[in-house]
Amino acid sequence: MSKSQKAVLAFVICVFGAAWFFNLPQYLNLDYFNSIKAQLIQFVDQQFLLAFMAYFLLYVAVAALSLPGAAIMTVAAGALFGLSAGVLLVSFASSIGATCAFLIARTLLKDWVQGRFGDKLAAINSGIEREGGFYLFGLRLVPVFPFFVINLVMGLSPMPVLRFYWVSQLGMLVGTIVYVNAGTQLAQVDQLGDFLSPSLIISFVLLGVFPLLAKKLLDSWRRSRVLRQFDKPKTFDTNLIVIGAGSGGLVSALIAATVKAKVTLIEKHKMGGDCLNTGCVPSKALIRAASIKHNIDTASDFGISASGSVDFRAVMARVQGVIKTIEPHDSVERFTGLGVDCIQGEARLLSPWAVSVNGQTITARNIILASGARPLVPPFPGLELVPWSSSDTVWNLSELPARLLVLGAGPIGCELAQAFSRLGSAVTQIDMADRILPREDVDVSVFMAEQFRQQGITVLTSHKVAGFEVGEEPVLIAEFEGASVRLPFDHVLVAIGRKANVEDMGLEQLGVELSAQGTVAVDAYGRTSVPTIYACGDVVGPYQFTHMASHQAWYAAVNALFGRFRKFAIDYSVVPWCTFTDPDVARVGLSEIDAADRGIAFEVTRYDLEEHDRAIADGQARGFVKVLTKSGSDKILGATIVGAHAGELIGEFVLAMKHGLGLNKILGTIHVYPTWMEANKFAAGNWRKARAPEKALNFAEKFHRWQRK
Repeated sequence: MSKSQKAVLAFVICVFGAAWFFNLPQYLNLDYFNSIKAQLIQFVDQQFLLAFMAYFLLYVAVAALSLPGAAIMTVAAGALFGLSAGVLLVSFASSIGATCAFLIARTLLKDWVQGRFGDKLAAINSGIEREGGFYLFGLRLVPVFPFFVINLVMGLSPMPVLRFYWVSQLGMLVGTIVYVNAGTQLAQVDQLGDFLSPSLIISFVLLGVFPLLAKKLLDSWRRSRVLRQFDKPKTFDTNLIVIGAGSGGLVSALIAATVKAKVTLIEKHKMGGDCLNTGCVPSKALIRAASIKHNIDTASDFGISASGSVDFRAVMARVQGVIKTIEPHDSVERFTGLGVDCIQGEARLLSPWAVSVNGQTITARNIILASGARPLVPPFPGLELVPWSSSDTVWNLSELPARLLVLGAGPIGCELAQAFSRLGSAVTQIDMADRILPREDVDVSVFMAEQFRQQGITVLTSHKVAGFEVGEEPVLIAEFEGASVRLPFDHVLVAIGRKANVEDMGLEQLGVELSAQGTVAVDAYGRTSVPTIYACGDVVGPYQFTHMASHQAWYAAVNALFGRFRKFAIDYSVVPWCTFTDPDVARVGLSEIDAADRGIAFEVTRYDLEEHDRAIADGQARGFVKVLTKSGSDKILGATIVGAHAGELIGEFVLAMKHGLGLNKILGTIHVYPTWMEANKFAAGNWRKARAPEKALNFAEKFHRWQRK
């Protein structure tokens, strides 16, 4: 507990102690007030300003400390000061006092509550940040909710102090006027129930619901205002138009066709999108070839003599062959057979219901954008003068670069850097960040950087690209700790990120809003700022994974087709991913950095694969399983696996988190020996060992010693 917390706690205890010692509540009731009302009115008449300020400060103190009696004091203010002055006094005193109570709760309890229950409160916190003012305003209008409870609860939330104050002042004004006005007629009032009738309470409730209803009506009006600018077709050519035939677009079209909707799928390039043609499929085929070469190079470790040379043209031919083999799964023929109308061409939005493609206009009740993303290539000075590829065009290489410079140390950069290194390129990997794989925890980055260096890759972090020069050979000029570094190379691979495809589609003309990251902004249901247009996949983010595009596509398609009856919010609660280096880096849920940033209290359990029997037998005993659990519980907050087959092993943790299973359940599940999957059970075992009941074990030891006598 900090010094400020201790001081606030001591102050609160002293005040409550004094209130209890002097039995303050006995003075805060109508009977007592009526007994001294004449004297108080006389004092107010004689010393109005002094009485006003004293009453103001007392009211602030009562509200700030959540003492009973604020309602009585509100009524009494009307009797003593009249309607206008009473409303002025109570309006400001109650708001200031409520804000003080808010701050007391925030100082004493917020860190503890958010740390202990942060995972459960994440959705509530997000809602408070977005729409907390509306909720608070509604609650303030309804006197059936105790205001002191609202003050304390809001203090535990992320609501800004100033917003809490002015919304409280505005929201409590109606109730304040009613109470103070009743106080002006106090001679006719014996108890609060005399003026707080059921009909008045119902009126307050309706007032409380009004701001929430007004917000929904406002949102509806904004959406209709967008649509009013365009002529809506009387009939539609199709139920759904999907733009883009990558993972998100294909799944959206498939779902629509499955539920017998008429759907049109438009793709300007190749069916299957980036994943099939330039991303997941070719990269994994290349990684497999590199893995086989690495196995040959290390065969002597297993007592086998072997040698192998790389025919890079043949390697790349196999990559293309793998694409051709999988291609029919995403082909026009297959989807046409499933009932999807497939069109090759460049789509452009004409209205919220119309799309132009190949000179024709197609209309639909709803549209889904699944246009994907492309490699981000900054305008580095001199880049156009040197031989370079992006992660999309690297598959056109026919010769293995002798010296390959990889710009970027994210998943794509790391996967391709290692693959080309194993195939024979001298690889230098450079990134301006201070570590590779920066989305992972520091221990993961450090471990993988060391693995890369041991495998012959030169890893240069904290290096900022300044530009390229061409003399006798191409050279990269980078800045590192204030000095200039020159790095010669034969070919550059730019793999520093991806940029959403949002240009030349008509988004600006329709008013489709973009996020600060340049992606299409969507709400919780996958809907853009134009209510008939939805979006999914890399064009949306925040996770640019094929499996996430498919996940979002289900929600986009179902909400687009059936949202008028029921909408489904996209579930981001359990999102796994894997970087397919050797060893793999797989994760689901929170990292240590994520948990610390969110103020969530957690514990870390680790199992090193150096101890794992199957890993030792396979000659791959490197890496670890790391699990984050809620403090004092076996609830899994996140898991990171660095090791062979990590992309497969993470599935057990994904399933456990999705269905609320803790480490005790994993520990109690039989795993086949010897398999890699046992590593998850051993991690759960380490968690249990760290929490062994020492007292019970000591008692058991004494019991067994007695049994031997």
